[in-house]
Amino acid sequence: MSDQLSFLSNATPEYIDNLYQAYRENPDAVDPEWKRFFSGFEFALSVNGHASHAPSAAAEVGGKVGSKEIGVLNMINDYRTRGHLFTKTNPVRERRKYTPTLDLSNYGLSEADLDTTFQAGVELGMGPATLRDIRTMLEETYCQAIGAEFRYVRHPEMIQWLQTRMESTRNQPNFSIEKKTHLLRRLNEAVIFEKFLGTKFVGQKRFSLEGAESLIPALDAVVEKGAELGIKEYVIGMAHRGRLNVLANILRKEYDEIFSEFEGKEYESSVFQGDVKYHLGFSADIKTSAGRDVHLSLMPNPSHLEAVDPVVQGSARAKIDRKYGGDSNALAPILIHGDAAIAAQGIVYEVIQMSRLEGYKTGGTVHIVINNQIGFTTNYLDARSSTYCTDVGKVTLSPVFHVNGDDVEALVYAVEMAMEFRQKYKRDVFIDLLCYRRHGHNEADEPAFTQPLLYKIIRKHPDPREIYFQKLLKAGKVEADMAKKLEREFKQKLQSELEESQARDTLTHAPYLKGTWDGTRRVENEDFLKASPETGIDLENLQHILTQINHIPDSFKAHKKILKLFGDRETMVKEDRLDWALGELAAYGSLLLEGFPIRLSGQDCRRGTFSHRHSILVSEDAEQDYTPLNHIKPDQPAQFVAYNSPLSEYGVLGFEYGYSLANPDNVVIWEAQFGDFANGAQIVMDQYISSAETKWQRMSGLIQLLPHGFEGQGPEHSSARIERYLELCARKNMQVVNCTTPANFFHVLRRQMHWPFRLPLVVFTPKKLLRYPLAVSKMSEMGPGTRFQEVIDDTYVNPKEVKRVLFTSGKMYYDLLEQQQADERKDVAIVRVEQLYPVPVVQLRDAISRYDQAKEWYWVQEEPRNMGPWNFVLRVITDVDLKYLGRKPSPSPASGYHRQHVLEQEEIIQEAFGMR
Repeated sequence: MSDQLSFLSNATPEYIDNLYQAYRENPDAVDPEWKRFFSGFEFALSVNGHASHAPSAAAEVGGKVGSKEIGVLNMINDYRTRGHLFTKTNPVRERRKYTPTLDLSNYGLSEADLDTTFQAGVELGMGPATLRDIRTMLEETYCQAIGAEFRYVRHPEMIQWLQTRMESTRNQPNFSIEKKTHLLRRLNEAVIFEKFLGTKFVGQKRFSLEGAESLIPALDAVVEKGAELGIKEYVIGMAHRGRLNVLANILRKEYDEIFSEFEGKEYESSVFQGDVKYHLGFSADIKTSAGRDVHLSLMPNPSHLEAVDPVVQGSARAKIDRKYGGDSNALAPILIHGDAAIAAQGIVYEVIQMSRLEGYKTGGTVHIVINNQIGFTTNYLDARSSTYCTDVGKVTLSPVFHVNGDDVEALVYAVEMAMEFRQKYKRDVFIDLLCYRRHGHNEADEPAFTQPLLYKIIRKHPDPREIYFQKLLKAGKVEADMAKKLEREFKQKLQSELEESQARDTLTHAPYLKGTWDGTRRVENEDFLKASPETGIDLENLQHILTQINHIPDSFKAHKKILKLFGDRETMVKEDRLDWALGELAAYGSLLLEGFPIRLSGQDCRRGTFSHRHSILVSEDAEQDYTPLNHIKPDQPAQFVAYNSPLSEYGVLGFEYGYSLANPDNVVIWEAQFGDFANGAQIVMDQYISSAETKWQRMSGLIQLLPHGFEGQGPEHSSARIERYLELCARKNMQVVNCTTPANFFHVLRRQMHWPFRLPLVVFTPKKLLRYPLAVSKMSEMGPGTRFQEVIDDTYVNPKEVKRVLFTSGKMYYDLLEQQQADERKDVAIVRVEQLYPVPVVQLRDAISRYDQAKEWYWVQEEPRNMGPWNFVLRVITDVDLKYLGRKPSPSPASGYHRQHVLEQEEIIQEAFGMR
């Protein structure tokens, strides 16, 4: 009857009477919960010797006693809905006051009613019960160390499951002595580890877990309970707070290795630049206490809080797809947040909104918030407008459990319940671990500057281990000297590990190209000093691919414009002039036949922002999908999937990056709606894609497609900010290309999977060229013996007659070509730099050597001088006196006026050919 309780305050005696009469005529005619209520009520009457009065039960309910019954039912409803506001969950502060309270008077009840028996107890599974017992049961369940928010979930089955799970035990754990001892040991490890670091490495930053040490038994419970329920692997993301403790005591990273990092020892490999110790990732195979094998991966993360969230989700989804055949019961993501970050960082909202979407769901994430009620120096009242830092979880109707971090048993109980819910319903769950931060933001910071009263309390407050030990001691569950014994034994172990670390000369790091990455190697300088690998395919095979991807079954009712488009594509294939879409789709088809699964994700990517791709068709009559790329051959070894993403750059790019980390054989592509919008994900580019391999030894083959080109569409639809990607380039860390032909685009996509290594690939894709008559390729340019061309020389001119050489990239080439051809200017050569990074040094020098009579050398671009590739190529093309041709410096990428754009473009062209 829980759903009915929310409006019982408006129920009239007449309404209940009518409902009861309907029940008496046919018990199955009323809602099952009302049926249970009335059945219990009649039972209560019979027990009290009033069975003969059962026909008038409704009248009694409708009278004075009935009004109080409704009051009790409303009280039950409020405890379930609002009890979390009146809990004992804060270990160091008084709870804020909320109204209305749960006082009896708010329900038409008083102390005089405490010993009155109410049928409403049936709703709690107690049977008829006194108000005193009912209120005690509700207080114990909803207002102690656990506060549960769940009544907004909107799924009656889930609500009922949670209510039954909590009310059947009154949210009071009943653990065995063995489990209690286990929890004490875990707390001992967490507490003593932090104290040991504090005394041995004084003044060093470690972002201590002190005040929140119960996180360790909580995570231990996630792993143990999850394994019991079938989880074989966890992918974990967290920030710096408590990370070393988690590495040591959950992932079981060797203590001596952590101590060596504190001592500042360098890594053996000079290529691996590394990162601070509290950013590093780690993975391990462990056995649970029940002997189950579990794999744990802690993802590396930057200092940008919550940036790791989408990366974790993408990595988890990739493993679910490839390793576990889509079974999310076998793997669970864990995200550990800070209270200030989960409330304020927008990426959290993006990731949570993705959690139920077909292309991005992972079967439910376990969110644990280290809620130390402060952000650096900012009080929680200044850090959010919402009641709780976890209120973002309500977006996806996820249950939230607020737990007192000093009550380790309540915390583990809540975690185990959350794991059961996650496995049963495939939903996110939130654990709000209310705790405190014993020191400042780091160990050198003084928190009393900004929270003096709070830190007077914290300094006197015992740690969770001491609190739990005293609780067990008082209950007679442990010996008096047990705590000292555990502390002494663990300190001895840590001291031994410290001495081992001091004998080390350098740090070693686990080989990262193992498992699915076995056989992949690091990039070498020589790789880009020679021609790209051959990526052409057999022409008969290419013809078959092109035929199949343009075929629509007769049974599939496609839109008439789609039928025309596919008919035009068939004509292009017959005439051997493949446009951009055909070059791209042919590359996908060939990779699928070679066994490389392809995942394309982005806003409107299935069709393509500019309606050119149409990789997945939708029928007019039933809105069914048809994917031509998955019907090339009946037994093709890999499949193509494309997901139109939510309107997010940061979250989705982070997700796809994470997906790319799991397997080098996945073709993973993210496409921006316009390249201009990609800077919404700049954190992912800066902190992960461009630098993760050198910081953390994480290799990625992620492909980004960024539409770019100045076509008079204004400052927000012209530039993908090429300059920003180029300034991130160093040490062969990524590839940046701006192709001008469908064939070269075909080859660069295929080359990505035929390198013996994986590097991120950024492709500045065209808009105008998608349908430009000259931007076509022949099949022979994709056939045997062909490859990606880093530099495309000018075949129109005689090199000995050339006086001026124009280097350019992308769409600008065709603007220059039109003028060159119209004026028959054979004294001006146009050289296309298709690969901007790694710099094609050999190919550029070969091109330059051909024009030994040239006197003038220019770089021509459509971007303003302070943008685009100019400042980068000026540094790398040093064999000639290179000059600039393009727009003047500007704070805005492009003019918002089309006429102004045309005049600027014409001026560049005229200057390029010496007409001004």
